[in-house]
Amino acid sequence: MQSKVDLKPLTMTYADLLLQLRHHNREYLQKYEPIRPESYWTLEAQQEMIMNGERNFEAGLGYVFGIFESISQQLVGRIEISGVARGPFQNGNLGYFIDKDHHGKGYASAAVQQCLQFAFTEGQLHRLQAGVMPWNTPSLRVLEKSGFRHEGLAKRYLHINGNWEDHALYAITVEDWQRRTDY
Repeated sequence: MQSKVDLKPLTMTYADLLLQLRHHNREYLQKYEPIRPESYWTLEAQQEMIMNGERNFEAGLGYVFGIFESISQQLVGRIEISGVARGPFQNGNLGYFIDKDHHGKGYASAAVQQCLQFAFTEGQLHRLQAGVMPWNTPSLRVLEKSGFRHEGLAKRYLHINGNWEDHALYAITVEDWQRRTDY
């Protein structure tokens, strides 16, 4: 069965599309994100983030992908493994968003599955973790369906939309993932 989405590393080729996606979702995503300076909403800022992402990708310290709808190849979201710690930890943080017009179509779940495949094979990570605000039921469901386990609650964990928000912490290890994929 063909996946609903394709993940592609975000490169300069996609800077305009990424900026359009961010603008289209600016108001919708505000409740999930930090307050950003106006300079964030420029092509130059998106290009700079892409360049940093490309450097991190090459160094194995982070991986940023565009989420593209498989048939139309429309950019419908972004998924990232950030803060990669090597050495004995081999861990990264998972974060993603899907365009407001494409929610409920299984794109986030498909993107997370592909990102796990990458993380535990090419990325050579042992563990991925994710923090989600406890009221964000759709993201909690995506993580749970993908095999992440709930590890606890971090109080006042991240400064989101002007407030210190609690986050439910989830994680999955390569062993957990292998058990789910070895049928």
